[in-house]
Amino acid sequence: MPDRDTVVVKDGGSSIGTILGVIAIILVLAGLWYFLIGPGAGSRGSNSNDTNINVNLPSLAPAAS
Repeated sequence: MPDRDTVVVKDGGSSIGTILGVIAIILVLAGLWYFLIGPGAGSRGSNSNDTNINVNLPSLAPAAS
């Protein structure tokens, strides 16, 4: 008669990895909210859309001969 070994598989263990993953996802989502649509979204500088650029272009008139 062949020998048979009994294999015991124990499922379970610490769920610390799941807890840390959920906390990391919450922190990433909170950071995205803050910088994209929250109070931090307006702190990228002035909100003025008024831009004046003065450039002196050369004249296109033909030279007098």
